[in-house]
Amino acid sequence: MRDRLILLPGWGLGISVLEPLAAALQGLDEHLRVEIEPLPDLPTSDLAEWLDELDADLPQDVWLGGWSLGGMLAAELAARRGDRCCGLVTLASNPCFVARAEWPSAMHGETFDAFLAGCASDPQATLKRFSLLCAQGAAQDPRGLARLLNAGAPTASVDSLRHGLELLANLDIRAALQHYPGPQFHLFAGLDALVPAEAANDLLTLLPDIEVGVIEQASHAFPLEDPHELAAAIQAFLHESGDD
Repeated sequence: MRDRLILLPGWGLGISVLEPLAAALQGLDEHLRVEIEPLPDLPTSDLAEWLDELDADLPQDVWLGGWSLGGMLAAELAARRGDRCCGLVTLASNPCFVARAEWPSAMHGETFDAFLAGCASDPQATLKRFSLLCAQGAAQDPRGLARLLNAGAPTASVDSLRHGLELLANLDIRAALQHYPGPQFHLFAGLDALVPAEAANDLLTLLPDIEVGVIEQASHAFPLEDPHELAAAIQAFLHESGDD
């Protein structure tokens, strides 16, 4: 179903972040069906269980995409499905969210550990801080954008937030990206405070045959900050890939 795109949101902030992008995409192509699916709410941070849940819930033979953690999970699911996935689109999704020796262009482990500790002690304050970091680098009114992000966050238990963070810390999707045979498009934000823009070049070095783009003057929250520019880039990729 090359006319159907499933988008997965990032950690903690829910589907509202992606709603303007979905509307912009459908405005560009009336034949494209865009759906946003919430992330699983599971009592575990085991990747296989998250993928089992997503694989059971999401239709086969569609485009898969997502923002931040959602894009990383979409990549893992695309690799699992192989030819049963039309293609992959990720937005501000670092192959490794937390830095490691072989992938330094990511968040420092100490910074992430502080998030994890804050999530246990004061989840609402942690989500507020996360929203501020998502909006940092926005061209206009980053604080207003952060308030919008935080206001749209669904109510979630401390355990649910913690499991999502633990999953994010351990995910390394490089092998999945290398294994997936279909078309891939990975968009990064040039002023992202959570995913260094250098990750785009590192990804292109890892996989020189895929499409990677950077929207220079944009924050991690660029699906909400500038949905029309993202929609135009994604629609062009879908159109070109569909003609192959």
